[in-house]
Amino acid sequence: MAEEMTIKDSAGEGSRGRKSPRMFRKVPCIRVSDGTPEEILHDVIEEIPYALFVNGRHMTTAMLSPKDLEDFVTGFLFTEQVIKGAEEIESIKIEKNRISVITTNLFKVLGPKKTILSGCGGAASYIDPEKLPIIESDFQTTNTFISDMLKSTLSSDIHRITGGIHVVALAGSQQIITIAEDIGRHNALDRVIGYALRKGIDLSHTFVIASGRISSEMARKCLVAHIPLIVSRGATTSLSLEIAEKNGLTVVGFVRGSKMNIYTHPGRIILEKREIRSIPE
Repeated sequence: MAEEMTIKDSAGEGSRGRKSPRMFRKVPCIRVSDGTPEEILHDVIEEIPYALFVNGRHMTTAMLSPKDLEDFVTGFLFTEQVIKGAEEIESIKIEKNRISVITTNLFKVLGPKKTILSGCGGAASYIDPEKLPIIESDFQTTNTFISDMLKSTLSSDIHRITGGIHVVALAGSQQIITIAEDIGRHNALDRVIGYALRKGIDLSHTFVIASGRISSEMARKCLVAHIPLIVSRGATTSLSLEIAEKNGLTVVGFVRGSKMNIYTHPGRIILEKREIRSIPE
């Protein structure tokens, strides 16, 4: 079973004891209400380009929120199949707009094929869609637990402040393990996967909770990480469902209160009705 952990404090210090950067900044704007202008300061989410170098070679430039970057790097390199686990990372050096990673396999060569994805920023992936693993996890959870965990996930302070952030959580059989926030939904997914890898958590007995659309790259990353279930309050795409159905991933969308759509591999969802407790007279 997955290791159960408390939620990581999104307002605390960053990885390795550094003070966590601010996720948003105040900018001047003119707010108009019923034709009347007002000069105010408004909170907007930070978006910073980071050039990622692996063993001295430029791999990609990612547009990221400036927080928990070690988690992102670990998860990204894992889901792009550059590393097989966190133990293969020798060092991560973070500078102003550059992240340099040294791995145990200094001669790891990335394949020439990239797939341009639908995620925020038009990211590219090295994952070969024909070589995705088949999920065989016996993990199960209930529809009521899914609804409760999604409600907890969407209580993000930054999301409420700016309205411009994607939220992804990783949950186990009893509680949320960690929550990540980023301008990109796939970046946030890489962060929770990276966190789990760094903590030695068994991902085959966890599930992902997302605030936004479940796209094909979200499905692919879950499959590479052997995560058996992904749920969202939003929609999904046809390609993500094709990939999920073929490879054993359970996809649940439009989770709203007690309602949800189970699209693939429904056997992992135990259906139950929520008990309505009567108030004693």
